[in-house]
Amino acid sequence: MIERIGMTERWSDAVIVGDLIFLAGHVAEQTRGQSVKVQTEEVLRSLDETLAQAGVSKNNLASVTIYLADMAGFAAMNEAWDAWVAKDHAPARATVEARLAYPDLLVEMTAIASR
Repeated sequence: MIERIGMTERWSDAVIVGDLIFLAGHVAEQTRGQSVKVQTEEVLRSLDETLAQAGVSKNNLASVTIYLADMAGFAAMNEAWDAWVAKDHAPARATVEARLAYPDLLVEMTAIASR
């Protein structure tokens, strides 16, 4: 059985298959003039909200992929990440530079969690 959270015509914010929760790309809603750190903080809040809707928390994250528009923002992103990540539950993580959907987007994250 597949359960979908936050489904639109194009995607779902999360898809639950068995004990696995696949989170779609999460981006900041407020981007104009916002720094990488501020956008990252917003994305992390969004991940928290979606995980809560799936009945879990960031402690259940197995893997996170972070897409940065420019690797020059790596340290700023990590500053927000380090303040957020559960120290005893850090997920596997990859960070890559990528051209994102809109010029004002500086960071996007996808994740996989477990129940």
